[in-house]
Amino acid sequence: MKIVMGAAALNAYLAEVFPQLNGSFSIEDVDEVRLAARLHVTEAHLRPGGTVSGPAIFALADLAIYGVILSRIGQVPLAVTTSASVDFLRKPAAGRDLLAVCRLLKLGRLLAVADALIRSDGSEPPVARASMTYAIPQK
Repeated sequence: MKIVMGAAALNAYLAEVFPQLNGSFSIEDVDEVRLAARLHVTEAHLRPGGTVSGPAIFALADLAIYGVILSRIGQVPLAVTTSASVDFLRKPAAGRDLLAVCRLLKLGRLLAVADALIRSDGSEPPVARASMTYAIPQK
């Protein structure tokens, strides 16, 4: 599928429309097959016990999947999550960012389906996997 927004354009757009993220997330790479996004883990993302919280992991998956969809359809602010499933597989490695690698599985006129595999930076075993469906508003 043709890429209409690269990593730099996606990062600029996300910073504009989600200023509350305060640079916590970044799109690292986009190509014809996948998108890679990073959660820059700070104390704000940790839960008691010092591990990355489930909501932070979910946010990374949702942002990355939103990004992979926008990379194909452009700036469509009202594309929204309609279905989400996240499997938390193992505890993230301490003191490391999280990386999500997404694939766009289906891009239709009204719905897009994608998945994400999330790992601790530098570790192979996934800490979570997510599958999400987005509704795309009619133009």
